[in-house]
Amino acid sequence: MTENLQRSPLHQDHLTLGARLVPFAGWEMPVQYSGLMAEHHAVRQTVGVFDISHMGQVIVSGPGAAAFLNHALTNDISRLAPGHGHYTLLLNDHGGVIDDLIAYRTGESEFFLVINAARITEDWAQLTTLHAAAPVDAALVELANLSPACAGLAIQGPKSRAVFATLFGPDATYPEKNTVISCDTPEGLMWLCGTGYTGEDGFEFFMPAPTASDWFQRTVTAVQAEGGLPCGLGARDTLRLEMGYPLNGNDLSPDHTPLQAGLGFFVALNKEHFIGQNALLQEKTAGLTRKLTGFRMTGTAPPPRPHYPVLSAEGQPLGEICSGTLSPTLQYGIGMAYLPPTHTTPGTPLQIEIRGKTYPAEVTKKPFHRPQ
Repeated sequence: MTENLQRSPLHQDHLTLGARLVPFAGWEMPVQYSGLMAEHHAVRQTVGVFDISHMGQVIVSGPGAAAFLNHALTNDISRLAPGHGHYTLLLNDHGGVIDDLIAYRTGESEFFLVINAARITEDWAQLTTLHAAAPVDAALVELANLSPACAGLAIQGPKSRAVFATLFGPDATYPEKNTVISCDTPEGLMWLCGTGYTGEDGFEFFMPAPTASDWFQRTVTAVQAEGGLPCGLGARDTLRLEMGYPLNGNDLSPDHTPLQAGLGFFVALNKEHFIGQNALLQEKTAGLTRKLTGFRMTGTAPPPRPHYPVLSAEGQPLGEICSGTLSPTLQYGIGMAYLPPTHTTPGTPLQIEIRGKTYPAEVTKKPFHRPQ
């Protein structure tokens, strides 16, 4: 089963630490080391380190790079000053989400994109197709897929800054939220990014794959010195869901638009034409028929899971769960589902069908948890 799965440059390090490995987005990645609950609480209370080497990295450069990306992506890249980044989306012609990603402006005419592991092939195909067909002169734009040559780590939690100081020195500049610092090292380029998927303070950094094991071992040591833990995909999922962050493949897909997903803030509908814009304008005029909605379980029930049916209080089928889990912080079940607008007001009663039985739930605002 694992023959065709890609492996992180840190694969042997994960085995040494006793990680449990599982298939994820075409990769064999650690789902947990010491246990999901312990790892989740480590990030909320101290600090954790995640292997994110499965994520993709693309450089878009040249005098036409900004115009090209404004055509390809939903957010207005022209607003980014060098050294800053933002969340944005890559859409198909129908407004469906191919990928959600972070775009950083690393120079006046250079951008660094961090994309989802499961969408590297699709993203690259879309970008290269647009490169050939977009109104921006292809000679003014250069694309480079660095994904196979890079590895990455995410350090997340209240003690992330202490870990950063240990790794890079007390006088090193910490990458604040939505900023990027690129470093030219003897081994190759590194990028320090102020972002994360947990809602906590933290940073990510990407380095040449051959240097990843050394960086990981040093980072684990620094994290453990602060009372933290190496963390796997299990904790990453519960942490992001507590924040109401959508997961590509679960909550985001080509069948749903960013407006339906509640991501309109990251769509500059009034900028010059971008892929999917016409479909989104039409949808906005017509009105949304589905909205990605948060809910919580209100009684004793098994944890909600993806694909469980969501019903109205009267038993009318409304949709199915996209993401769902038992929140380790809140100690009750939480989830998200695309529901009709009539059933998206906080406090609206719902039912969740779990293995043939129904359990009470109610619509609630996101995020489910707000870190201190």
